[in-house]
Amino acid sequence: MTGVPCMLMRGGTSKGAYFLADDLPADPAERDDLLLRIMGTPDPRQIDGIGGAHPLTSKVAVVSPAAAPGADVDYLFLQVGVDEPTVSDRQNCGNLLAGVGPFAVERGLVAAADGETSVRIRMLNSGSVATARFPTPGGRVEYAGATAVSGVPGTAARIVLDFAGTEGSAGGGLLPTGRVRDEIDGIAVTCVDNGMPVVVAEASSFGLTGYESPAELAAVRDRVQALRLRAGHLMGLGDVADASVPKTTLLAPPRAGGTVCTRTFIPVRPHDAIGVLGAVSVATALLLPGAVGRGLAELPPPGAPFDVEHPTGVLQVEVDLADPGPDGAVRVLRSSVVRTARKLFDGAVFAGPPRPRRTP
Repeated sequence: MTGVPCMLMRGGTSKGAYFLADDLPADPAERDDLLLRIMGTPDPRQIDGIGGAHPLTSKVAVVSPAAAPGADVDYLFLQVGVDEPTVSDRQNCGNLLAGVGPFAVERGLVAAADGETSVRIRMLNSGSVATARFPTPGGRVEYAGATAVSGVPGTAARIVLDFAGTEGSAGGGLLPTGRVRDEIDGIAVTCVDNGMPVVVAEASSFGLTGYESPAELAAVRDRVQALRLRAGHLMGLGDVADASVPKTTLLAPPRAGGTVCTRTFIPVRPHDAIGVLGAVSVATALLLPGAVGRGLAELPPPGAPFDVEHPTGVLQVEVDLADPGPDGAVRVLRSSVVRTARKLFDGAVFAGPPRPRRTP
């Protein structure tokens, strides 16, 4: 057997396998088949691979030198199914993004500065660019630090992710339906995409408080999926039955001193936290007059961060919008979030036997 060079990293509240693009097959079908065998999919335990038996730990980052000006590296995110043999490139992942800069330095794609290094990362899933800033004392990546991230034990080095031009990551603009507010089967929603297509609704629309545990949220999975399927068509995404986007986030008033309380489905499995770009999209929606959930939120002063509450803590994000232009369109000036990452192992991974695959 021939091993494939691989680095397993925790990025934010996710975990994934990081590869150089040159170490994987150039043909997408061959690449995806290999990744399914590496991760151990399909199998709810992923017992014959390195996947962690959960969507948050069955992720892949493919990194390469930037193919065009304006970035240092290119990053393709692939969501690998757990019990279904699927590999999807239809969304970004802001958590694995946190590990891309350190990985690029570790693999020699970017030279580290003595002190702090900035890496411009083109997210190939959407074409937008993010900048990661992280400590590199002595020209080496420093993973240890004092920054805590809700949902991650302990602390690690601070990684700041700045986003520009992430609105419309799925091609439909900041408001994919063209409206701030829609109604689907009697439920008011705001469909927004500032790096992640998200359907925002109030938890009370589902007869929930919005403070339920992920286990308790399983009771409304079928209703959430029905809403998501309808929203997918409205957002121009077509049939999303087997797609990982859009996500659905239910909102409630904050109860821990934050901006808003969230419960998110990925896409129908209740999230233990909330995704980075999902939180950015939710915060963006709350800045739009008339958006669903805006009246529930305790909005921060202009320029201050949003504290987005979720089942295991708080995710802090910043979003700045420009004033509407002559056409009334809203434009995002910048978004940012603080994450951490850690290298877990670096070596070679060995793929299992071929497995059947269904295209999402």
